[in-house]
Amino acid sequence: MMKRLILIILIFCTAVPFSEAQLWKMKRWEASGGLGMSQFFGDIGGYSISKNILGIKDISYLQTRFDFNGSLKYRITREINARISLTAGMLHATDIRGSNEGRDYESRILIFEPALLGEYYFIKSEMENSYRFLKSKIKAKTDFFASLDFYAFTGIGGLKYNVKGNDALVARGLQNKGFCAVIPVGLGSNYIYSQFMNFGIELGGRYAFTDYLDGYTSQYSKANDVYYFLNFTVTYKLKTGPNGLPIFR
Repeated sequence: MMKRLILIILIFCTAVPFSEAQLWKMKRWEASGGLGMSQFFGDIGGYSISKNILGIKDISYLQTRFDFNGSLKYRITREINARISLTAGMLHATDIRGSNEGRDYESRILIFEPALLGEYYFIKSEMENSYRFLKSKIKAKTDFFASLDFYAFTGIGGLKYNVKGNDALVARGLQNKGFCAVIPVGLGSNYIYSQFMNFGIELGGRYAFTDYLDGYTSQYSKANDVYYFLNFTVTYKLKTGPNGLPIFR
């Protein structure tokens, strides 16, 4: 009798940690939406390197526009996600406030960016390992920092862009549309609000394989165009069915 009791206790002690370690598989699919600001760094606007060593002066309200994003994620492991992302938005470039104010070029850019990304969570909250948290409707603990995830991401994407320039830029010669590859790289953080929902913030830069996102390139240009997104996100975690697909109801 005593041996049987000891055996049951040993099985329980080893099975519970293992089952808790696998709880994340209950919600392997995540749908998220984001809204935020975009900042463009091209050949129109900005200060020369001698006047702006770190590029900080090029960040301005005049260049800021907006974007919105939708993503579907699949958790390959507890720390690694695959992510399909669609982003639409606007970029803006103007010679006002910079080293070429007398040139007076300005462009407005509409963008659409599909991308395939990988996310790596280098800090993962232990909240999702709590069986009580995942099986109940309680919200995250009051310990804010214990409810945070931090991740890095990168991948490959495409960018379709359409450019509208002012009269000065059109007279100079304007390449008004195109498609190119982009490399996204960035960091993000999620706050685990409940078993079904996260709130987050994400900063990501894109290196474009073109120097014509603003419709113009300078003879002095030494690099392709770059743009950034700062997005606030909401993520809904979907239950995973027996076939491994998400359950939407």
